[in-house]
Amino acid sequence: MGEEEIISLRTAKLERLRSRGIDPYPARFRPSHTARQAVELLKGRDHHPDPVTIAGRIIAMRHMGKATFIDLRDGSDRVQTYLKEDILGPQTYEILRDLDLGDFLGVRGPLFRTKTGEPTVQVEQLTVLAKALRALPEKWHGLQDVEVRYRQRYLDLIANPQARETFLARSRIISAIRRFLDGRGFLEVETPVLQPAAGGAAARPFVTYHNALDRQLCLRIALELHLKRLVIGGYDRVYEIGRIFRNEGVSARHSPEYTMLESYQAYADYNDVMDMVEEMTSTVAREALGDTTVDHADTKIDFAPPWPRLTLRDAIKRYSDIDFEDYPDVESMQRATASCGIAVDETWGRGKLIDELLSAKVEPNLIQPTFILDYPVELSPLAKRKPDNPRLVERFELFIAGREVANAYSELNDPLEQRQRMLQQARLRAAGDEEVELADEEFLVALEHGMPPCGGLGIGIDRLVMALTGQPSIREVILFPHLRDRERP
Repeated sequence: MGEEEIISLRTAKLERLRSRGIDPYPARFRPSHTARQAVELLKGRDHHPDPVTIAGRIIAMRHMGKATFIDLRDGSDRVQTYLKEDILGPQTYEILRDLDLGDFLGVRGPLFRTKTGEPTVQVEQLTVLAKALRALPEKWHGLQDVEVRYRQRYLDLIANPQARETFLARSRIISAIRRFLDGRGFLEVETPVLQPAAGGAAARPFVTYHNALDRQLCLRIALELHLKRLVIGGYDRVYEIGRIFRNEGVSARHSPEYTMLESYQAYADYNDVMDMVEEMTSTVAREALGDTTVDHADTKIDFAPPWPRLTLRDAIKRYSDIDFEDYPDVESMQRATASCGIAVDETWGRGKLIDELLSAKVEPNLIQPTFILDYPVELSPLAKRKPDNPRLVERFELFIAGREVANAYSELNDPLEQRQRMLQQARLRAAGDEEVELADEEFLVALEHGMPPCGGLGIGIDRLVMALTGQPSIREVILFPHLRDRERP
């Protein structure tokens, strides 16, 4: 049966309900219990004589003459209901002829167990709550078309229990992160989404225009610079969980709009932040998922600390046999990188070449949670130099399942050096590299008022949820991911 024919038949049923004086879309209904709560009332017993009132979507109907079984699903679970003509009366029982899978129904009655032990509501009253005009996907056997799953996520959530559980887990993970940080004295704040300049990361922004202010604005690409101003202002521990926007590619790892956690802690360095990330992630896994071990593809990922800590130099040596300290200039670093089969762009600097080695040779091998630390200063304009090697900075990245999940620094708080580095980034941008940071004069002025030693952290919430739930694509953990337009005829 075609979709238009289904809609026509269901619309006719809708009109029949209305002709009986039934409002198929009432304004309210008050359940006394969820489906799960109703089922739990029968634990250890066969009957519960006190009536319960529940509501949900019809997911199964089995007609047997003057008796019908209907399964309802709400946000908690499913429950079976039993409707008999001699209890409801012929006129009310006749309503069932105009019900379909996908409709919402409210019922009231006592609970009992069937001969097979199934908890069941003996329906004494029923209320039509919403008539669905379109059929559910594949009669509840699942929705497999990935394109439909992403574009019509509501159908995915109806048809695929795994999708529902993934997004429930995402919510629990974010709540657990907040509890962890709140419990350690961090203050949650909100900073501007529209900003005069895109700073705090190397990325291309989305640009818009504010008519009333008569100025160009950007959607933020990071949370960092405003949060640091709050540390300067006297808030020693701050964090924000918010949306970030980067005008870049779409892939299984990247979304132009995603959720970021950033935190800043005065009087701490990147070692303190590493310790906190280990503790926080393992705590979140236990609270949100019940375990620190997660299935991922054909392996298990263990989030219990401690996690391996490798310098970037040692990691690249381990997986490519290249020691980047042996290649102090751009030309020799280009040759070494090309020898690993990496296509080298002549405009890349030494730091970018090292980063390409990390991405191509190291990242795919980092399945278990692993910290990679001490990066070239060219890649980290906001991080503090290492005292024993000023060509490197006190920075780490966390990798899980072959993906970068977190990035953190001992934050640079020398205003003169920070200005110098931002001006160098501006020169690179003028030379054609659009994905370097712009100088932010307002931030530089704030830094000149003095910022204490500070450990900063950024975690991609979407990638963390991917790691904790074993999902292979970022689209599986974003409710409404951005997709390319469908081809038009």
